[in-house]
Amino acid sequence: MNITIVAVGKIKEKYLAGGIGEYTKRLKAYCRLNIIEVADRQAPESLSPPQLEEVLNQEGQDILKAVKSGSHIIALDPTGRKMSSEGMAEYMNRLAVTGSSNVTFIIGGSNGLSTEVLNRADLRLSFSDMTFPHQLDAAYTAGADIPVVQDKPG
Repeated sequence: MNITIVAVGKIKEKYLAGGIGEYTKRLKAYCRLNIIEVADRQAPESLSPPQLEEVLNQEGQDILKAVKSGSHIIALDPTGRKMSSEGMAEYMNRLAVTGSSNVTFIIGGSNGLSTEVLNRADLRLSFSDMTFPHQLDAAYTAGADIPVVQDKPG
């Protein structure tokens, strides 16, 4: 199976890049993995709804250009379907058995994903109600007098 991960933004932290490298090596026995990073669009911290839509649409176009034609698309979406690890394994096995040899996971930026990308997805998958990693920061700083990044719709 060919798995592509299309993600908005670049991994800058060495420890995260190291972890990604380790899991990429582990997965080689089971699939061909390709990771594509598309640029996140620079935007002011406080976006109006039309500005947010424009940023999401620009990122969405970049994402969709990176998706191979005919690929089964799984978009990570906090409002998507939740699955257990076993359920996800069954889902992936069904794809393999039915001939879906190209699967693309899409990871949006801090603003989420465009409506067009979400509508193109064959599955909207949620790992959690939290939007990582900034929600983890919010959980740790909840009692402190530190400003917290808020989730944005989308």
